[in-house]
Amino acid sequence: MSVLFILMMASLGVATVFLIGFLWSVRSGQFDDTGTPPMRVLSDDESTTPEPTRKKTP
Repeated sequence: MSVLFILMMASLGVATVFLIGFLWSVRSGQFDDTGTPPMRVLSDDESTTPEPTRKKTP
């Protein structure tokens, strides 16, 4: 039973460390995406070239 208590405390400790690391990275701007918005302008989803016309056969 004591092993279970030790494992629970260890897992809570590791989870706390990861939560503090995540919050630190968010506040320091690690997840600010500065590269994608300018590239989004260059890649349109719609085609700008006209589609080729098909020849109708009688």
